[in-house]
Amino acid sequence: MIRVMFICHGNICRSPMAEFILKDMVNRLGVADEFEIASSATSREEIWGGVGNPVYPPAKQELAVHGISCEGKRAVQLTKNDYDKYDYLLCMDDTNLRNARRIIGRDSEDKLRLLLSFTEEGGSIADPWYFGNFDRTYADIVKGCTAFLAYLGYRT
Repeated sequence: MIRVMFICHGNICRSPMAEFILKDMVNRLGVADEFEIASSATSREEIWGGVGNPVYPPAKQELAVHGISCEGKRAVQLTKNDYDKYDYLLCMDDTNLRNARRIIGRDSEDKLRLLLSFTEEGGSIADPWYFGNFDRTYADIVKGCTAFLAYLGYRT
């Protein structure tokens, strides 16, 4: 079982998009039973009274354009225990990576990485909350997930 946690700031845009994009990709490859895929936030900004907000409507709409549902997903915060549970903790940008390290502590198994580190270009996935480019975010996440699956030996 390959366990993957995607991480962004609030867990309402980028990381849930990545969670459901990768779930869709492994399902289409027929290997969904080989994966456990989740997403979380480094902050609690989208979690009120212990209940997380749902996926931000424009992110949910962008996924729907591609036939992907994220129904029922609510924001959750990354915990120190997630480090032991997941094999890969994939962040959307450098700030997420830095904040995840604060929560996790020492990354002795080198599990924390940027999603786009698996691509030739590297870099960060811009937060569409600020820029509104949900289509570009979707494309960047697909590029990162495709490269990640190739790294694991799967061809999309």
